[in-house]
Amino acid sequence: MDTYKFYYDESEHSRKINYNTVTAPNYYDNFVTVVVGWAKKKEKEVFKKYENFENKYADRKDRNGELKSTTLKQKKFECGFASLDKANTQFIMDFLSIFDESTKLYFSVASKIEYLVFQLFIGYQNNFVINADAVKYSITKALVVYRPQNVIKSIYDNPEEFVEELKRFFRERIECNRSNMSLKEQENEAFENILYILDDISAIPELQWDYRMPFSGFTKYLQEEQIKNYVLVLDKEGEQNEASRTMQAACKMGLFNVTEENSKDSCGLRMADMMAGIISKLLKALCDELHYHSIAEGTEKKLLNTKWFQLNEAQLDLYKKLYKIICKWDNAWYKSYAGIYSDDLVCFIGLLGYMAHFENTEQLVNEKLEMQGEYFNGYVCRQLSDYFNRRRSKLPIDLIEKNDDEYFLNRRGAKVYFDITKQPILQIAEGSQTETVLSVGMNNSGIPLITISNEGNPICYRLPEELSDWAYMAIGMANMGENLFPSQVVFTKEKNRYFADIL
Repeated sequence: MDTYKFYYDESEHSRKINYNTVTAPNYYDNFVTVVVGWAKKKEKEVFKKYENFENKYADRKDRNGELKSTTLKQKKFECGFASLDKANTQFIMDFLSIFDESTKLYFSVASKIEYLVFQLFIGYQNNFVINADAVKYSITKALVVYRPQNVIKSIYDNPEEFVEELKRFFRERIECNRSNMSLKEQENEAFENILYILDDISAIPELQWDYRMPFSGFTKYLQEEQIKNYVLVLDKEGEQNEASRTMQAACKMGLFNVTEENSKDSCGLRMADMMAGIISKLLKALCDELHYHSIAEGTEKKLLNTKWFQLNEAQLDLYKKLYKIICKWDNAWYKSYAGIYSDDLVCFIGLLGYMAHFENTEQLVNEKLEMQGEYFNGYVCRQLSDYFNRRRSKLPIDLIEKNDDEYFLNRRGAKVYFDITKQPILQIAEGSQTETVLSVGMNNSGIPLITISNEGNPICYRLPEELSDWAYMAIGMANMGENLFPSQVVFTKEKNRYFADIL
């Protein structure tokens, strides 16, 4: 089994989150992390390519002798790749050309505002009545998109007034939105629901940065890719003889073989830094273009400027190359990771997909260049809708280990056969019997399954067809955050009629 080497770096990390930080002209809400990696046996080959790249652009190295992503200035990305000059376009293409289909890439995009909102709602979980995730998402999006200064200022200057300022902002926004209800009807409905819930909130969020989320996603990525032998190298920060908060977070999430190195001594860390810089600069440019910059803009539709689509062939090829790396090669579910508020990530991936579908720049012009902003908006709205539909499901998905052709083990440890006809059916005798039900779910064909503890051993059964409605009800409640199991369940059979009652 191959051993993999991974290298981690980050971008847009605010070491301190305070009022001056979030109101600074260069502030960006998302914290971006990148992990690049490859099989250990390929490392020499990859490093050779990267060293050739650095030698070609030696004149761009900083005063410490490092080639860092800071060589790419944010203002050059004002209209995405379309605003890059020839030199920067070639520079990025040369860097991306180091990657191939065997390269591993994971990245996360985490909203800093979302951390504050999560602490505000720390006691709220999804249940049958409230979709807490939807509430947290709506509040985070409102603060990120509208950037209400009074609310943000209260977080740092008068935290005891935060909730009242938040409610005042939503009331004002509802009134303002009434001038364009065809566009803002759903938003107003969400804000009215939030106001109802905020009346029950008095907690004040703590301003503590949590480093664990990026590593939570990376742990899932390793599990999905079935990588068990690895080394993870972090960019060293803090005191030389002390483990950084980043390293502590990685270890808390169950990662092992974690070390820290200075980026000056590691090609892998410099590659991670460069990729993090490119991704974060595109994300930030999209955010600046599509978010509201004044109260008056709040009722208008925001579209990408036509300049974003005025590409030359080299710039279009750059989008296509990045699309391959991000979306096509090493196509894993957990390759990208975000919190509940993930609009910027979805929009970024949508931009890559939209640009990549053009064969050449002539096609862009022929399909009405002046309409591309509107077309892109429709494309991303569909991407967001699909993403939200997936996020509505709160059901866990079992990752299948590729080590057996006949069955896999579900998260309760019971055998689930790929050929559903081999799955035993739960036998219910005439009368009543009580079973310890660990979980109720379904296979990929929608057939309801139940896992029962039999003298401490988990066994997965197909349910009798007559109990399908009961199973779907239990699954539906779990999907809304109300998990009923493990529980004792009484199964009853009377004259070929079946019943199930949870004790």
